[in-house]
Amino acid sequence: MSALSPDRRFRRATDRVAHDSLRGRIDARAFTAGRAARIAAPLVDLCAAPGGARDRQLLLGTGFTVLEERDGHAFGFEARHGYCGWLSADALADPLPPTHWLAVPASHLYPGPDLKLHEIAPLSMGAEVAVEGQENGFARTADGWIFARHLRPLDDRADDPVAVARGFLGTPYLWGGNSHAGIDCSGLVQTARAACGLPCPPDSDLQRALPGTDIAPDAERPGDLIFWKGHVAMVSAPDRIVHANAYHLATVEEPLAATIARIEAAGSGPVLRRLRPAD
Repeated sequence: MSALSPDRRFRRATDRVAHDSLRGRIDARAFTAGRAARIAAPLVDLCAAPGGARDRQLLLGTGFTVLEERDGHAFGFEARHGYCGWLSADALADPLPPTHWLAVPASHLYPGPDLKLHEIAPLSMGAEVAVEGQENGFARTADGWIFARHLRPLDDRADDPVAVARGFLGTPYLWGGNSHAGIDCSGLVQTARAACGLPCPPDSDLQRALPGTDIAPDAERPGDLIFWKGHVAMVSAPDRIVHANAYHLATVEEPLAATIARIEAAGSGPVLRRLRPAD
């Protein structure tokens, strides 16, 4: 998406400041290259306005470019996809190049290398950290200690997005959620594919526009994506899908044909695309 996109999710500007990439393209009070930062909280909401509705969530270690700070909130864009929004300024810290990612659905951050200590916070798959050393089976990071077996080097990815998605079965549905504490349909697909090093934007409409092969009904394979208006599911087996959905308010695995019939009966429309993404 262009920084000048009419889609506010990718528009790198507020009413006060715009990113340098927009110089000569829009009128703005000021322009800035922004300040590089990282998410230093285990999980933070990325919102449409300061303290407003949640669009997505960002995990520990995510790179973020700050364009403006206002009343305890910061506006900018995340590094991987350029998704723009507001978040709590307290969730930001100086950049720290990550070395490892959390490769299990959920873990904890501890104040020391001891599982009996009171945890600092929960962590979810995809969090990125810089490991500084190890002791007693735990990895030391700037944010705390993590059980070392839950981490992998950045270039050591999972190999089966369906298996990753199944690891979130039972996770509560949460609009805009991207964690084991709560996840939505596109967050589940993004998490599963990102864990395998596969490209995947954040929202279902963006995922539906991914390049790939359109698949005929009954020709789906595990890992293919099924799209409805405002919803996405991942094929897990013949006539089976795994998806986070509002009907169950959870991540479930269920028959594809029955789900199609239920969604159509509820008036939400037909399947819009069956996609085998170009990986």
